[in-house]
Amino acid sequence: MIPFNVPPCVGDEIEYVKQAIDSHKICGDGAFTKQCNAWMEERFGAQKVLLTTSGTTALDMAMLLCGLEPGDEVILPSYTFSSTATAAVLAGAKLVFVDIRPDTMNIDETKIEAAITDRTKVIIVMHYAGVACEMDTILDIAHRHNLMVVEDAAQGVMSTYKGKALGTIGDFGCYSFHETKNYSMGEGGALVINNPAYNERAEILREKGTNRAKFFRGQVDKYTWVDFGDSYLPSELNAAYLWAQLLHADEINDNRMATWNAYRAAFAPLAQAGKVELQTIPEDCVHNAHMFYLKCKDLEERTALIRYLKDNGILAVFHYIPLHSAPAGRKFGRFDGEDRYTTRESERLVRLPLYYGMTEEDRNRVIDCVFAFYAQ
Repeated sequence: MIPFNVPPCVGDEIEYVKQAIDSHKICGDGAFTKQCNAWMEERFGAQKVLLTTSGTTALDMAMLLCGLEPGDEVILPSYTFSSTATAAVLAGAKLVFVDIRPDTMNIDETKIEAAITDRTKVIIVMHYAGVACEMDTILDIAHRHNLMVVEDAAQGVMSTYKGKALGTIGDFGCYSFHETKNYSMGEGGALVINNPAYNERAEILREKGTNRAKFFRGQVDKYTWVDFGDSYLPSELNAAYLWAQLLHADEINDNRMATWNAYRAAFAPLAQAGKVELQTIPEDCVHNAHMFYLKCKDLEERTALIRYLKDNGILAVFHYIPLHSAPAGRKFGRFDGEDRYTTRESERLVRLPLYYGMTEEDRNRVIDCVFAFYAQ
């Protein structure tokens, strides 16, 4: 079976994990955590980065730092993972879902303004497949209405919008280093803070409500409980695993991009024949080959394609059931405007296997099998 995903491993991970063990410092915020934070700050031009236990907890922190209160509203796409929504629910907000663009599967920036009420406080954008949302328009709306913008860039590490790294454009950005992502620490993530006014509160929130970070920097002679907080620090063992991959970030990116480009070239004739639709990459966006997807004619055809691939030893998957139609989505939110594309496009999309180290032989098997399906 050709798997859908293989967690990335460059070969140096065990050595760095061993170094963490030998240092007798395996809890959070040790040397490897700090190295990962600093690497991302320098590489992405980020004001401050804090490694977290997951992309979900990075989103949780962002929502809490936005100062949401019960009854406040958050605008977000319905076509996203549940974490995007649960973070806002945790902070006490009501969810207001809007439609997506069919070309990028991202939030439709032209639908946001109509969804704003006097209770709206935050816009959450999710950069699907590592392809940026139309951030200039979204930031303009946010500035005119005094709203905060949180980027769910879980899939967007190494992607850019007009030369800016995803996650560094809004007020906060959130990365994921789950095993399904381009760079992994098993479970993990990072919060990007783009306004230094939030640095200290973010550290306190992440460190169980204490000013422990200031103590270790020598800024206070003892640390104490100063505010609400939680435990969002990943283990040094996880950070050490990630550090190995960050040192090979370009190699991993280039390898994934080679597979993505090969798929793109191979399936161009199918798209030209009207059999499938391919991803759209807007001119201002540089993506990270996080995924390669095809759009089938409809749900029935997608189901048949996935079954055909599985029967031939290839695991392909589809993505999100729109959140507004899920039980929790109906409980915690509402859809604003018309669901013109969210449900329809979600039912057509199928993701093909793509991972670091995928062999040319396996890639060609996937390509040949898709062509065989459409030749029936």
